[in-house]
Amino acid sequence: MKESYHVVDKKDKQKIEEYLLKNAQYLLPMVELIEGSRVVIDELIAVVGRASIESVLTLSAQGIAGEKHRGKKGGEICWHGSQKSTIKMSDRKLKVDKPRLRKRDQGKGGEVEIPAFSAMNSSEQMGKRILDTLMCNVSTRDYENVITEMAETVGVSKSNISREFIGASTRELESLMNRRFDDIEFLVIYIDGIVYGDYHVIGSLGVDITGKKHVLGVVEGASENGASATSLLENLVSRGIDPFRKYLFVIDGSKALRSAIDKVFGAKNYVQRCRNHKLKNVCDKLPDDLSDQVKSVMKAAYKLPYKEGISKLKKQAEWLEAHYPDAAGSLLEGLEETFTINRLELLPQLRRCLGTTNIIESPYSSVRRKTNRVSRWRNGKMVLRWVASAFISAEKNFNRISGYRDLWMLKVRLDDDYIFDKEEDVA
Repeated sequence: MKESYHVVDKKDKQKIEEYLLKNAQYLLPMVELIEGSRVVIDELIAVVGRASIESVLTLSAQGIAGEKHRGKKGGEICWHGSQKSTIKMSDRKLKVDKPRLRKRDQGKGGEVEIPAFSAMNSSEQMGKRILDTLMCNVSTRDYENVITEMAETVGVSKSNISREFIGASTRELESLMNRRFDDIEFLVIYIDGIVYGDYHVIGSLGVDITGKKHVLGVVEGASENGASATSLLENLVSRGIDPFRKYLFVIDGSKALRSAIDKVFGAKNYVQRCRNHKLKNVCDKLPDDLSDQVKSVMKAAYKLPYKEGISKLKKQAEWLEAHYPDAAGSLLEGLEETFTINRLELLPQLRRCLGTTNIIESPYSSVRRKTNRVSRWRNGKMVLRWVASAFISAEKNFNRISGYRDLWMLKVRLDDDYIFDKEEDVA
């Protein structure tokens, strides 16, 4: 006959602890992981429960004081009973019985910390988990509502979650703005802006020789703000991006960005204007019935060789000039730089990727999704913290750019121009 289930009482709990301690080989890897701060405590609870946690604490204590032996004096550090304590988890606190250790003959001042307990209660680790949760689109206001109810746990207040997030997101921003790039060979640098209410942020993303994408940095300010753009680029140089190499810069068409690139990296770098921005700027100045036709002409021209494509669009501008001069002027403005990738004679698959700022706008979409619950932006620093945290979160899912196997062609062209410029300077 099948036995019915029953609630585990105190004696059963003691039996579980005794069994786990007796078979310590199953828990020792967990002790190492926790003391090395490589595993989050929630994951351990999901496997073996609170009894295992208390056993892990005991094993961690044994690593310092040795095993308990009745009648034996022991070493310099001795066991001193246990005390009620709490373990900080990502969304709650769990009550546990923690062993106590003391240095012999030193009384209360001789308390010895248990490594596993310290690692479990790391506030930085807790803040990291809260940050990850908020980046999954849970606001601080709703955070308490998603905490799973659990016996013997204590709720976490909104103010505490906010403090933890501020600390964690500040560390993320500092970490991002302190990244070094000395050993990474970049070929492409994307720069674009994002707007939150009255606040603007300029972000930058780089593509290395292997096609891998890297978040480079963020700065407060609009892309039309030359000082902010220059500050961002100068910061990249200070963190290891060589200002004397040649790069392909992909931008939205802002004159301030273009000027900042010339100022920091020199006027001989290649700049590709975003074709999507150009299409929108031109078509917004046309009636709907004509907009689709002009858009088709522009997209077809972008697929042609450099000189032929520019010739087609100049003829289109001449035709527009009579009735839609604003659209014609918008089409001709910066026209050459919408064909930079054609001039470099890159293959079509790579051109599709490098012809727009989609590469940086895609993570911006993720940033917006992760921050759309924020109802009030208090200041620019708050915006920077959120954008940096969401940007880094999105970076975890980055793939290589489309056509990355053909990047060697871009590298050859950039290197040839770099060598030519150096020889020209010597001469």
